Amino acid sequence: MAMARGSSGLAYPERFHAAAAYAGFDGSPPDPYSSKFSNEVALLLFALYQQAIVGPCKIPKPRSWSPVEQSKWTSWNGLGNMASTEAMRLFIKIIEEEDPGWYFRASNFVSEPVIDGDMNHNPKSEPIIENGNAFPETKTIPTENGNLSDARDKDVVSESFGAVSVYDQWVSPPVSSPRPRARYEHGAAVIDDKMYIFGGNYNGRYLSDLQALDLKSWTWSRVEVKAAGGEASPVPVAPLAGHSLVPWEGTKLLSIGGHMRNPSESVQVMVFDLQLHTWSTLKTYGKTPVSRGGHSVTLVGTSLVLFGGQDADRSLLNDLHILNLETMAWDEVDTLGMPPSPRSDHAATIHAERYLLVFGGGSHTACFNDLHVLDLQTMEWSRPTQQGEIPSPRAGHAGVAVGENWFIVGGGNNKSGVSETVVLNMSTLAWSVVTTVQGHVPLATEGLSLVLCSYNGEDIVVSFGGYNGRYNNEVSVLKPSHKSTLQSKVIETPADSVSAVHNATNATRDMESEYGMGQDGKITEIVMDNIESEPTVNKVEETSECLLAALKAEKEELESSLSKEKLQTLQLKQDLTDAEAHNSDLYKELQAVRGQLAAEQSSCFKLEVDVAELRQKLQGMETLQKELELLRRQKAASEQALSAKQRQRSGGVWGWLAPPPPSQRDDA
Repeated sequence: MAMARGSSGLAYPERFHAAAAYAGFDGSPPDPYSSKFSNEVALLLFALYQQAIVGPCKIPKPRSWSPVEQSKWTSWNGLGNMASTEAMRLFIKIIEEEDPGWYFRASNFVSEPVIDGDMNHNPKSEPIIENGNAFPETKTIPTENGNLSDARDKDVVSESFGAVSVYDQWVSPPVSSPRPRARYEHGAAVIDDKMYIFGGNYNGRYLSDLQALDLKSWTWSRVEVKAAGGEASPVPVAPLAGHSLVPWEGTKLLSIGGHMRNPSESVQVMVFDLQLHTWSTLKTYGKTPVSRGGHSVTLVGTSLVLFGGQDADRSLLNDLHILNLETMAWDEVDTLGMPPSPRSDHAATIHAERYLLVFGGGSHTACFNDLHVLDLQTMEWSRPTQQGEIPSPRAGHAGVAVGENWFIVGGGNNKSGVSETVVLNMSTLAWSVVTTVQGHVPLATEGLSLVLCSYNGEDIVVSFGGYNGRYNNEVSVLKPSHKSTLQSKVIETPADSVSAVHNATNATRDMESEYGMGQDGKITEIVMDNIESEPTVNKVEETSECLLAALKAEKEELESSLSKEKLQTLQLKQDLTDAEAHNSDLYKELQAVRGQLAAEQSSCFKLEVDVAELRQKLQGMETLQKELELLRRQKAASEQALSAKQRQRSGGVWGWLAPPPPSQRDDA
């Protein structure tokens, strides 16, 4: 890879003035290297400089016979009404084409630091320092098949760790520590300045380790898992792959679903506490989704949206479930419209906190490149028309959103890995190719991870792992380019108007690299909007007003919805307060009833004791009655016997002579 010198984003007009000073214009002494410019190039540089500083040529043609003055006037006048910004751009481009190392040698003219940068435009040619962000330049670079494709404006930027990369190009950071085991279908998430990797698949074996990559020092470390409170040893975590890893509450990682050797019936949600270094199973409620892997999980506010995947029986799914992280309740959503076909290993993201986008994925026999959008307010699916360079079918790719741009990396199509990195503008649904990697590299793999993080105040995209015939554990970094504040538009210009620059100096230099000829004899050129052009300004203002009106309408709608939600929340809180008060009263009544019941139970126990005592006394009374009856009988018998004896004694002689009364005979 060639090396070049470049500025860290030196913008216009400073970059133009630096180039002019280097070339000997702008009142500075001519640089000794400027003598190597040919007469044609020198005249063209003069004309472009005058056009940029003064504007179109208004002075009359010189009458002197000096060929130099005649050539200068002809060159300048030949540029016509070319815009000042366009003249600046062409001036710098010519300088860079003639002397790619101009910025290094121009360090005496500018105060901007100069750094080394890796340029990956064309390995067979000298590197070229691209323009700054403010005025992007249309580039043409060769692709694998020899065709020309548009490339974005890229600036060389400095990294504190010593490596330098251009925008929209993949580079490898200097990872110094031993890397974790190679894998794919793992989970990745970023919290603070660390990227965490959990689980994955290596050679058919599921993994359960948790690794951390420090994004400042670019060193790997294995995260120690400790035992939870009251436990003697750490809770073993089942090895898994095809799961999702989501950051939560700033100090926790959520692992949702995944393929396991002994799968459960439903999706499990595991949580790792980065402060306690402990794993635990999150208890959820509601209708839990069936166990699966290869699904997508998207964080939307305080909810997780789960879509698709493949269950333990290898059945493909296209159901939608939402987990509320405040109530920990699952909800299976019945959607409207035509949902995506059952699939796994797709990519999903959220746009404007309302629209869920699902791209690609695969079935058992095919890969997809369709795009589906779910409106989370109406819960209706749609399949919009995609614009631009629609990506090829793929599965196992990874995606990450940077603002309104959705970057898609890697994946496969059952034949080979996908080598290009593509981006979708989620507002216009237009695809474009960011960059293409060459050869059998880790980025052209399936099952890799992709995360977005901040490094030195800039967004960077970090990829890890994947499988493309071999398992990878490489780390790659891409810096998405920042959009210019000036708008660009595509216009069609007659081919004759392009010849103004050629006629200015009759130069033999080929300008076809600057313009792309169309089949209809016209030239499609990306140029900057002319600030002095009233129609363009009016059109931009009208577009801005329409966009502002639409945003205001949407804002009012969202505020209205928010007000309704707040009112509903207040009503629910009031209902909850009333219910709690009612429950408190019922609880008090229950406690009173329980007290009364306890008192009654105590009284009953005492009565039972009294009854038992009375029964004992009653039994004693019955015995006494029997004894009394027996005594009465004995007394009666004794009295009768005594009476009989008394009568016998009182009868005398007459008693012997006279017979006794009948009653006495009966007694005898």
